[in-house]
Amino acid sequence: MSKVVEFTPVPKHFGFKRVRKRKRDRQEQLGQLNLFSGGKQVSLSQHSPFEEASMFDEKGEFMQARELYLKAIGENDSVPDAFCNLGIIESKEKNYPKAIDCFTRCLKEQPRHFEAHYNLANLYAEAANFTLAKLHYQLSIEIEPDFPNSHFNLALTQAMLREMEDAILTLHRYRQMVDNQERQQADNLIHSLLRARI
Repeated sequence: MSKVVEFTPVPKHFGFKRVRKRKRDRQEQLGQLNLFSGGKQVSLSQHSPFEEASMFDEKGEFMQARELYLKAIGENDSVPDAFCNLGIIESKEKNYPKAIDCFTRCLKEQPRHFEAHYNLANLYAEAANFTLAKLHYQLSIEIEPDFPNSHFNLALTQAMLREMEDAILTLHRYRQMVDNQERQQADNLIHSLLRARI
């Protein structure tokens, strides 16, 4: 006879993570100038197309944001981040195939793009494809192990896959990263999972 696992109300951690800052080129991170990045058109605006798109995106003006993210991609301005944020816009509009395409194009440009893996995981979890969600949460944890929401969402995904032991271990890691209120909610979830094992 199957058991129903009742989860206590916990904060909703499934949600997309927008790229907010421009990331420097990999060469610049290593202290080298990128001499071969190609020429750019000079803009009279103080902001790059990606920065302008981010401003519209944060205000909820998604049509303008979409156009400027596409312009940023065309001008080779923060291409992975622009694809990632376009994926979030497509997800919000329930255009999941396009969202997946945007996130994977981001990963093609930058395979270790944390937000793209995290957002893909959330998208797959929302679509109840927990196996792919688990994979992308694990990848996001490999890239940024100190982001607590990845651990929490991975634990929920593991529970949905009936991997109770793994879910409990992941929640214990999550507990070590958060404040007392969220720690208590994690404890309640751990107790629910322990009861489900019996």
